[in-house]
Amino acid sequence: MAVPKKRTSKTKRNSRKANWKRKANKAAQKSLSLAKSVLQGKPTSFIYSIYVEE
Repeated sequence: MAVPKKRTSKTKRNSRKANWKRKANKAAQKSLSLAKSVLQGKPTSFIYSIYVEE
């Protein structure tokens, strides 16, 4: 017979949520920084070609 699972504590839930938000914030900051460097014309972390070969 199936038994219901125990509830997750508020502390654990809030901790997981905070960790998820921290990771999302870090990814957003990285992408913004990369976009700024591309706009300034000095990307160093990857190869970026402005010209498209046809």
